[in-house]
Amino acid sequence: MIHSRRLLVIAVVPFLAVTVACGSSAASSEGGDEKVRLGVVGASDPEWAILTDAAAEEGIDLEVVDFAEYTQPNPALTEGDLDLNQFQHLVYLARYNVSSGEELTPVGSTAIYPLGLYSTKHGSVEDIPEGSTVAVPNDESNLARGLLVLQSAGLVVLKDGGSAFSTIDDIDEEASKVTVTTLDASLTPTSLPDVAAAIINNDFVQDAGLSFDDAIAKDDPADPAAAAYVNVFASRAGEENNETYLKLVSIYQDTQEVLDAVQETSGGTAEFLKVPAEELKTSLDTVEEDTKAQG
Repeated sequence: MIHSRRLLVIAVVPFLAVTVACGSSAASSEGGDEKVRLGVVGASDPEWAILTDAAAEEGIDLEVVDFAEYTQPNPALTEGDLDLNQFQHLVYLARYNVSSGEELTPVGSTAIYPLGLYSTKHGSVEDIPEGSTVAVPNDESNLARGLLVLQSAGLVVLKDGGSAFSTIDDIDEEASKVTVTTLDASLTPTSLPDVAAAIINNDFVQDAGLSFDDAIAKDDPADPAAAAYVNVFASRAGEENNETYLKLVSIYQDTQEVLDAVQETSGGTAEFLKVPAEELKTSLDTVEEDTKAQG
């Protein structure tokens, strides 16, 4: 497999007010407010109720639709069952677009979250015995990111140094300390009794009774290589300038109560970013091109 070495560069601007572009508006509800259906994974997280109330004050009737798995919100958005979703980073979105032939597009950024390695058996990476099994999420983007976390922790060695496109096949088994198994992201927490450690996506950490402080290894959101993992609001192509959608993004980014709730949910790990939508789209195009180049 040939890995692209291009570095994604996203210009990050401070959390200031967003200029709302002109565009079509969302459908009006019976009360006169603009109706928006937003798909998320983890609708019970406190930020969504706060965002719903803040949006209502600005004339947006926000309905937050919950999904149990990451594989569900993008098809729902594609089919028109949602207006927006907010659950994924650019790498995940790029892979969906390439594999499905769709053109979902970022509307605005939220934050980068570190991806952590957890264990209920070992208190540190050094304590993990050689030959042990470690679980990682099986969706392509989080699999690659999880493998990079394991490599940084000294548990595996990836051929050619690894990239956002690394797979299980890229593990140098003879040079690695552990064996890696893949599971659905929602199942990695429940695998902890059976494995030495597991990469667990942030959405499932607290549901598993864990604290973000329990991570024995994680990646660094400040690393430029992590820029492709910024989480985004996504819409269908052609709707990225919808002024109601952009207003909702602005409310999310500029409402301190929302940001405080996100930090509570993330255990203080969120690195908030306000990246212009056009730069998000440029970066998405780059990741999509690299994804296609992988064949």
